[in-house]
Amino acid sequence: MEIPVYTVDAFTNLPFKGNPAAICPLMHELSDDLYQKIAAEMNLAETAFVTRLNPSDNFTTGSRFRLRWFTPTNEVNLCGHATLATAAVLFLYEKNENSCLELFEDANEFRDIIKVILCCGDVCFSRSVLTSLKVDPAALMSSEKSGRVKGLILTMKGHWSKNNIPLVKCYCLISVFAGSAHTVLGSYWSEKLGKKKMLAFQCSKRGGELELEVRDDGRINICGNAVFVLQGTIKL
Repeated sequence: MEIPVYTVDAFTNLPFKGNPAAICPLMHELSDDLYQKIAAEMNLAETAFVTRLNPSDNFTTGSRFRLRWFTPTNEVNLCGHATLATAAVLFLYEKNENSCLELFEDANEFRDIIKVILCCGDVCFSRSVLTSLKVDPAALMSSEKSGRVKGLILTMKGHWSKNNIPLVKCYCLISVFAGSAHTVLGSYWSEKLGKKKMLAFQCSKRGGELELEVRDDGRINICGNAVFVLQGTIKL
């Protein structure tokens, strides 16, 4: 069995920046065990597996696909950067002819989502405050005993805007850009700034940039670039 695989750096226009994801377009579903083994072999933050919802479609003509995301150790409910990377693969390599794609997943419901915001008034810190942070994620998470807190985002308003679109910065307790984190940040900063459109910059070693837009229905549009750095075949 041969499985095509792509490595895509999302939320950047430069290789080795942004957030890398492995993408595997599949004509047929695989076992969960094999999904997990492939993700462990790729050893990136996430590996996404995309399959057809309609068996009569192919990756060029279809507009609706199923998407699942795996880290090297487990399946996750949502991954923003791997979703963007999947769309890039479908449009640029599979030459999908549709103007819009729908990607579905079978994630469990999200429960007990708690937003805790720590504010410092209107103080605007420099980027170095976030980029110079030295955090031990394991030690930090071990101090939380309830099991309800799954992550932490540190965020601040940026120093500049483009075409009256404000910049916001964030630091997530991972080493790369977290697209799904910006679904929370988009709503938060939209309320704080009174804006529907924003630019976001990830203050991490690899960096990353994206555009956020809060829709009238409350959902978040996320837009970003993607760069292909690897194309190959998994042989099993």
